[in-house]
Amino acid sequence: MLNRFRRLRPSGDTEGHTEEADDRSRGAHAASAAVRGLQAGFVATLIMTAFRLPILRSLPPSANFWARYVTGGDPEDHPIAGLLLHFAYGMQSGAIFGALFALFDADRSIEPEQRGLVWGSVFGMALSAFGSQVMLKELLDIRLEADELALFHAGHLVYGLSLGAWVGSRTEGVEDPEVEYKYDDGN
Repeated sequence: MLNRFRRLRPSGDTEGHTEEADDRSRGAHAASAAVRGLQAGFVATLIMTAFRLPILRSLPPSANFWARYVTGGDPEDHPIAGLLLHFAYGMQSGAIFGALFALFDADRSIEPEQRGLVWGSVFGMALSAFGSQVMLKELLDIRLEADELALFHAGHLVYGLSLGAWVGSRTEGVEDPEVEYKYDDGN
């Protein structure tokens, strides 16, 4: 097992990889994917925030965290700090997801975009469970009503789908992730 960690080489299955990714170590590939995940975390947090703001008509609860553990006072007094903290959480989670996505190779026969959507959804819901059970209940003593909790989970599902789609379309099997997708009619 220790030798496996020392080598961190790609497995023999190279389907879904570019030649460049196949020539790099798994660690280098994971580091590159973590950077893509950081970008994806920013985009996915933007999308999640845009989804939740008009529905819940409130900022993310990260302002509550800021008020309780950093400055004190009322969470409404810290909207910018709350949003910055929210984006920091989202980007950090995106980087973790990107690295994990690159290292997990059990289902390489499925297209990266499809795997991204599936695993992004799972990841988003895991973050939501952690957020509702640990961050909200334990650290902030916030109990959401059933409809608020459903929207909290829906927002994290939107985050996970966005994150997975971005990472899946930009980490593996894509020769140049900056080039747009081409459809049959050339657009």
